[in-house]
Amino acid sequence: MLVRWSSRDPQGASWGPAGNRTSIRQTATKARRRRRRRRGLLIGAVAIVLLVAAAAGYAEYLNQEITRLHVGHLAGASNNGTENVLMVGSTSRCALSQQNPAFGLCDEGVTGVNSDVIMILHLDSDTGKVAILSLPRDLIIPNSRTTGLDKIDAALYQGPTQLVNAIEEDFGIPIQHYVELNFDTFQGIVNALGGIRMYFPMPLYDAYSELNIPTAGCQTLDGFEALALVRARHLQYKPPGVTTDDHAYWPQDPESDLSRIVRDHEFIRVLATQASQRGLGNPLTDRSLVAALAPDLEVDSGFSTTDMINLVLTFHGANPASAPETTLPVVVHSGLTYYYGGYNYGSVELTSEPQDLQAVDQLLGLASGRNTMTGQRLPSPSSFQVTVVNGSGVYDQAAQTAASLSALGFDASPDGNTAVQGTPSETYVVYKAGSTAAFADAEAVVQDLSGAAILESGSPVGGAPVTVVTGSDFSVSPPSTSAPGSTATTSAPSAASSPTTTTPSAANELSAPTSANPQLEPFDPRACTASGGEGS
Repeated sequence: MLVRWSSRDPQGASWGPAGNRTSIRQTATKARRRRRRRRGLLIGAVAIVLLVAAAAGYAEYLNQEITRLHVGHLAGASNNGTENVLMVGSTSRCALSQQNPAFGLCDEGVTGVNSDVIMILHLDSDTGKVAILSLPRDLIIPNSRTTGLDKIDAALYQGPTQLVNAIEEDFGIPIQHYVELNFDTFQGIVNALGGIRMYFPMPLYDAYSELNIPTAGCQTLDGFEALALVRARHLQYKPPGVTTDDHAYWPQDPESDLSRIVRDHEFIRVLATQASQRGLGNPLTDRSLVAALAPDLEVDSGFSTTDMINLVLTFHGANPASAPETTLPVVVHSGLTYYYGGYNYGSVELTSEPQDLQAVDQLLGLASGRNTMTGQRLPSPSSFQVTVVNGSGVYDQAAQTAASLSALGFDASPDGNTAVQGTPSETYVVYKAGSTAAFADAEAVVQDLSGAAILESGSPVGGAPVTVVTGSDFSVSPPSTSAPGSTATTSAPSAASSPTTTTPSAANELSAPTSANPQLEPFDPRACTASGGEGS
């Protein structure tokens, strides 16, 4: 039986069943109050590359000021000239040099440590190109904590090693380096650049982040105002049809954190462009930038100053405006409360296949059918065993799923049932922990699943290297009906060969998959033109 115990408290702690603080009896009001205190930020990856360029002349000072962290589970250097840098914005108030009531005060109990916005910077030294993938903070994943399932933003409470481990185990993205920033660093960089100029098509307001833009047009944001913008998750806007200045009558952005990611991507482009235009190479500007960046910058102990400078020499020509910036597609749970294993996780999102694997392949520059950790071809379906456990409670689902996988060539067999932990729930493709071969086997299975499915490092059942624990919303790809050498076609799914399983509750509670390339809304800020108009 596969059982996962995990819950959240207001300060980021994880509690088991004996000491849980988040039971099914707690109200949605308390869950919302916790979410309001966990608003994060991230200065963009491309901007970091540019700012490190400014620091190249101050290498000794930079080396002395940067905090080095021990980060485990980092992948070794790739053999194809690429590497991935995990960029994290920490919400730790206790780490700030100066407390600010606007962020919540450490001595008043706002002590949570989360990574509300997570971005992975992919660097290809052969082409000099960069790409960015954002992971939504409310995404439920099976290995977020050492105790099991939680939102991905909860992993950082147990340290950067756990966050790196979760991303590698559940998404198959190798991480070579880790960079973490906090509120102070963000504000200092913006102020060192003399502010960031952005165009606001409409007035904006967010009571929780303290964003207040009362008029439309180009505005120069100082560090605090820029921070309020990138932290805004409860954004309200004043469209042309609204004449009152009473915020109670302004409509609210319905997408919350997913919209914030889009705005943060736009902010990255604007910041990186303006940083490259405002005196990089000017000793006074450079010194201000280094002084703002270095003291609160935390990186893994293997990320040397020389490595950073070499990155600059390789990628200084990268155009931040054209760097691909994608967001991992998700399906959104419609309610403000999500129960799993009897505990309330608040507002959540679930994974979405095949879109997620496609987004990871795109980030890494891999063709489909490749091991995302190594770049090698995935094993053939017949080369390993797969057991299937019914985790959704749908009648005969394990047997039907095993039959569908067998039709694709997998050596699959049903292996009973396990307790239903969540409705809706993700489908977990569990592979033997610590086995690189089993990970490749599991990815071969995932590429033939659709819906809310995800990898999990754990303990498969029945002696197989991989176990599929079925969830509320998934399907198995139908077998190909094409003859060898012909153009591939596929058969229509049927209950016998390719079950599509969506429980009634899941059908009502889950959205369609979100886009990997969402666009700015009409009210979202963007670049200014030189003349003060709306930029592109």
